[in-house]
Amino acid sequence: MLTDHEVKWAQCIDIIKININPQSFKTWFEPIKAVKFDNNILTIQVPNKFFYEWLEEHYITQLKQALNVVLGSKGRLEYKIVVDNHRKLTSSIPQKKGSAETFSGNNIRNPFVIPGIKKFRVDSNLNPKYSFDAYIEGDCNKLARSAGLAISKKPGGTAFNPLVIYGNVGLGKTHLVQAIGNEILNRMPSKNVLYITTERFTTQIIQAIKDASINDFINYYQHIDTLIVDDIQFLANKTKTQEIFFNIFNQLHQNGKQIILTSDKPPKDLQGLESRLINRFKWGLSADISEPDFETRYAILEEKLKQDDLKIPQDVKDYICFNIKDNIRELEGVIITLIAQATLNSKTIDVSLAQEVIKQFVTNVNKEISVNNIKQLVADHFEVPIEKLHSKTRKRSVVIARQLSMYLAKNYTNSSLKSIGSNFGGRDHSTVIYSLKAVKDLMDTDSLFKDTVSLLEKKVQMSFKA
Repeated sequence: MLTDHEVKWAQCIDIIKININPQSFKTWFEPIKAVKFDNNILTIQVPNKFFYEWLEEHYITQLKQALNVVLGSKGRLEYKIVVDNHRKLTSSIPQKKGSAETFSGNNIRNPFVIPGIKKFRVDSNLNPKYSFDAYIEGDCNKLARSAGLAISKKPGGTAFNPLVIYGNVGLGKTHLVQAIGNEILNRMPSKNVLYITTERFTTQIIQAIKDASINDFINYYQHIDTLIVDDIQFLANKTKTQEIFFNIFNQLHQNGKQIILTSDKPPKDLQGLESRLINRFKWGLSADISEPDFETRYAILEEKLKQDDLKIPQDVKDYICFNIKDNIRELEGVIITLIAQATLNSKTIDVSLAQEVIKQFVTNVNKEISVNNIKQLVADHFEVPIEKLHSKTRKRSVVIARQLSMYLAKNYTNSSLKSIGSNFGGRDHSTVIYSLKAVKDLMDTDSLFKDTVSLLEKKVQMSFKA
């Protein structure tokens, strides 16, 4: 037989049940137990403080309506919180909303399930290997990197909110935004930082719709301090997902939380997105990441080799950086494949192997970039062993061949002066500069030598140009 307080609560439940969806009722009302009814006050027991605050914030209207019908206008509701030493909290009007800090305690669980997120203390999904130290700066990414550094020191407190980083595939957008997230956590460990792809975000929304828990889903995201969403262009033509993201964006932005997005295009060129979303993307800073120049590609290659404690010959590095121009992921793939070939198949890492590997990644492979190939062509023409070009001999035929090789390498490769010098027995850049001048001076005074240079240039263009 039911007690008086159980009857009263059962009557309230019957009214509440018809006003909310089944999943929310199951999540938020089935765990509640009525424990006392006295002096027109109904006391109910809830699992924790977060549960109580959620009811007060989201279901206060339904509770008041039910109490008014069952207990009359003078009826009141009190809460008994199990995990808080059975302390009572009395409520006759909506309680003041708790701050985000209130919800971050380790003893407060996330009462609703979102695929991929299992606890309230957010798993950032950040890869710790992505850092600013490992992100090489060049003209191609300077603005985006500088803005990211500023944000990491004061998330939500700069004019760069939102920060939209855009550019083609494989140029380092994901590395940069994750570096920002990691730096924020390094500086402010208590912050909730979340990195998520648009694809995964959409999957979560679909699941939330199936579970009739969209409000729970949105509320969860409100407690993120820095939200990083990768490939926002994939929101295109997903009307419901855009609507939910719009609400999350607004609430985070209004509360001073940081939003970081990546895209393959600038906001103005995104297709299939609502204009109100695009307008909000323009509120902060849009920074592009373009294709890195040769020097930046070379620095990136050196950094990746350093990270993995790998070494490859100078001319191979030159060859890779000349041919992999617009995708850093492909550059990484070439390195991995080269090392695998050398380790597993006992192959020597040289330009020939690099050519074979790079053909797997790019369609058109330029051959003229190899300083080594140019040295071989010149050595064959002057009929001197290629090893002599590395030596310290001052024999005139060898000196001319060496200087001419440096001249052609400078004109037909993207190798730096330092790199060219290192390919000729470790000579410095000043020696290369002297050699270039010597060749030009000799061309001005010796027509036969000038013809020789022209002939070799034609051989380079015919033999090594794709």
